[in-house]
Amino acid sequence: MRDFLERHQVWLYFASVAAGATAAWNISGTESLETFINPALALMLFVTFLQVPLADIGKAFRKVRFLTALLVANFVVTPLLVFFLIRFSPGDPMVRLGMLMVLLTPCIDYVITFSHLGRADARLLLASTPLLLVAQMILLPLYLAAFLGDDASALISAGPFLHAFIWLIAVPLALAALVQVWASRNSTGMLISEKLGVLPVPSTALVLFLVVAATVPLLGSAIDRALAAVPVYVAFAVIAPMLGWGTARAFGLGAAASRSVAFSSATRNSLVILPLALVVPGAIPVLPAVIVAQTLVELLAEMVYIRTVPHIGRMVETAEDNA
Repeated sequence: MRDFLERHQVWLYFASVAAGATAAWNISGTESLETFINPALALMLFVTFLQVPLADIGKAFRKVRFLTALLVANFVVTPLLVFFLIRFSPGDPMVRLGMLMVLLTPCIDYVITFSHLGRADARLLLASTPLLLVAQMILLPLYLAAFLGDDASALISAGPFLHAFIWLIAVPLALAALVQVWASRNSTGMLISEKLGVLPVPSTALVLFLVVAATVPLLGSAIDRALAAVPVYVAFAVIAPMLGWGTARAFGLGAAASRSVAFSSATRNSLVILPLALVVPGAIPVLPAVIVAQTLVELLAEMVYIRTVPHIGRMVETAEDNA
């Protein structure tokens, strides 16, 4: 079953996105499914963490060159890309605020799942999540002040970031570590761990369904302004992973680590940023709609990444071997 799900995962994800959109368009009140997104994300990350030997995380965190490449890609190279792309965005200040909030914040949750599916080194990204979280909490207000002025940066609060880290990273990680310890000492624990190994693809499909079904209704009257941001999001989705890959290779990283940097550069923190957007005065429905539009573009892009990024890595490795 696990092999079947992994072979057909892309089509399962497309079906989940289509089902979520269909539900949102035909059933009223699907926005209430937002309540279930974080629990579903926590489940997805828990079963993903189970696939990663957590005993190696300490070793991964000591890989200074990887962490340096990751920080440069996300907080130097990516902001430069955003600075260039934002010039082609609508002039509406609220639209630009939403675009900047989501494009300047690297993902700390489901990027681990997608990178794992895309044959990246998920352990390295897992080890880096605390550093990415702290860095974006500090730098996002500074970036917003540089791009939009001090009034925009004052709207950002650290609370949602910390809440997301505790419930979407720390708790699932701790539970996964406990299960791995149990599995190493007990045959029952080993059996349960193996059974849970079937869940990464179904749980990711569930998250995609919930996100789409819950957020599409938020587009509402702001659909035109949200759609105006889509070309920039598509350009970002195409360029960002290539810049991430190039940055990683410039630091001399191997193929798997380079894939991790590419995934991190391309995947944004929309699910954490959305609660911030919902409390910005006068932002509804424009700001949430702009962020949700990026989520939908990104989810489709991730389905492409998990199929294409591993091939890029293999082509580079082959070329290096031939050289």
